[in-house]
Amino acid sequence: MERALRRMRLFICVAALAAAAFVLPMHGQQTEVSRYDVYSGFTAFSTPHLNLTERGYNFQAGVNWRSWLATGFDFAYVTGNSSLTPAMLKTSLADEIDGEIAGLEAVGELPPGYMLFVPTDSSTQTFAAGPQFSYRRFRRVTLFIRPSLGAVHQTATPHPSPDDPFAVAVTAMLAPSGKKTDWQGFYGLGGGIDWNLTRHFALRTQTDIVYWHLFNDLLSGNWTVRYSVGPTLRFGGNILGRR
Repeated sequence: MERALRRMRLFICVAALAAAAFVLPMHGQQTEVSRYDVYSGFTAFSTPHLNLTERGYNFQAGVNWRSWLATGFDFAYVTGNSSLTPAMLKTSLADEIDGEIAGLEAVGELPPGYMLFVPTDSSTQTFAAGPQFSYRRFRRVTLFIRPSLGAVHQTATPHPSPDDPFAVAVTAMLAPSGKKTDWQGFYGLGGGIDWNLTRHFALRTQTDIVYWHLFNDLLSGNWTVRYSVGPTLRFGGNILGRR
């Protein structure tokens, strides 16, 4: 988690400095806010405890009710791979596996210093909805923050080496069907910047840090950081002209 928090702080600092350099010469708040916006872009998920990075697609759609308040929907789909080790598992399960490794090493069935690792592919979908709060005092930049609340669906497919019977046996114990699938809720905080290029087009950079507890029979809870960048399209009437 510490690494994830460092990455989020670095992202926020860089974004803030860039925003400051961009907006300082520009005075006057925004006078046009479209009713609807749609975002589509690249995203990456980083889960440091699992040494897992997933990359893919992010879609968002929102409705602006006030200049400072919007509600919307967020969907992301990402894939990646990692190598499962006992250190990633719940303490009780890791201790059990480490004990078995020590016993097998003692009788010569595993080589001294044996390290268990199982290459694993993952695919993750997230679904979220809720409010977003915007700051529009700068004409060319919109700053926003939001709670991250939603559900996550993940499928993990381990691929133990056929030359490692112990890894094959552990995989069969952890994922008897050959894969693990889970649904869980998540919560966290996110925010970002819309770089307003025209009334109907902006470039969005954003990040979220969330906590979820997938596969709670095997893993401890994890913090994940999401980064995303892409274009935002805006349409509908100017809500500032209707107040």
